[in-house]
Amino acid sequence: MHVRLSVLLIGLGLSMNGYAQSNFNSKVIGIGVVVADLERSLDFYVNGIGMVKTGSFTINEEFSKRSGLANGASAAVTILKLENSPEATDWKLMSFGNKALHPKPKFIQDDTGMQYITIQVKALQPIIDRLKQMKVPFLGSTPTPLNDKAHFVLVQDPDGTFIELIGPL
Repeated sequence: MHVRLSVLLIGLGLSMNGYAQSNFNSKVIGIGVVVADLERSLDFYVNGIGMVKTGSFTINEEFSKRSGLANGASAAVTILKLENSPEATDWKLMSFGNKALHPKPKFIQDDTGMQYITIQVKALQPIIDRLKQMKVPFLGSTPTPLNDKAHFVLVQDPDGTFIELIGPL
């Protein structure tokens, strides 16, 4: 009976543990972030955090309207990654030149939706130095130790997204 059930489940694309086979072409999620000032955000992510620009594209008015994405507003999109590889997450920045309609959060519970990202790093000190030089405020008492090998640093990007940086000093 167990063998026949296994064959049936495999035929249906299921395994014995209940997980379906992946229906996705990629295991990476591309994340689109609308920012008020594209140049300021690029400076923060590239020169502060250390991301690399890997590409760009434009959403034109016709596609914007037809797709339901931006009701006819066009936008340039810049793709950033932690490293230039296919396995790295796309952090896509776009701007429509508008400021946020909500106040900048002081804590992650101040708003709903995506509030923070976590970036694991090999060494925090170079990033800390760059962010200090850029006068980016550090939140809480960071860097703060997590254990004997890793520290935690919390900052916000220019639009208020919290950035957790975790790694050795």
